[in-house]
Amino acid sequence: MKNILCFGDSNTFGSDPTGKTPRHPRTVRWPGRLQSLLGEEYYVIEEGLGGRTTVWDNPLADNRCGLWFLPAALQSHQPLDLVILSLGTNDCKTIFSRSPRIITRGMGRLVDVVKRFAYRDGRVPKILLVAPIAIGADVEQSVFECFDNQSIETARQLGPLYEALARQTGCEYLNAALYAQPGCDQLHMTGEGHLALADAIAAKVRQMLETE
Repeated sequence: MKNILCFGDSNTFGSDPTGKTPRHPRTVRWPGRLQSLLGEEYYVIEEGLGGRTTVWDNPLADNRCGLWFLPAALQSHQPLDLVILSLGTNDCKTIFSRSPRIITRGMGRLVDVVKRFAYRDGRVPKILLVAPIAIGADVEQSVFECFDNQSIETARQLGPLYEALARQTGCEYLNAALYAQPGCDQLHMTGEGHLALADAIAAKVRQMLETE
């Protein structure tokens, strides 16, 4: 069985943009759908948390720094064949005031953590970098007060920068914005978006793990 860790934020957790439920069902949110698509030869581990950043500590919300938690996740879910890193949206919050290039450096730190994590047999998990979906144009009127119009532009620029990071570090890359859009709350994917993203990620995972 091939083990996959999906390490991300609220769009990995599956937050429902309508607010009718806290979370899309596992059969809808993309890690759960990914499990269904890949079948019994794979084990897909969901590790999504709302508000999670790459490397920043948020003074308004505890335990959101991905860099702090990723080593524990790698250890507790070992052995892993693939780690999917899907972060960046929360790094665009006004409270951090980080540029796209600096956010990409933060993602690079997470890549380094995975690459340095070797299991007893010397194997290192492969990495898939997933750039975030776009932030909705009306985010300043949404309930998420930490995002503004600059956040929209910052998120838009992450795609090509993550792609370049993937090339430089020997990772694979996928841009979620090509497959899914934010729902009515301007940040979180609809069920349809989750399904489309899962289809794209499944194809990439098969390419990465079934051609060895």
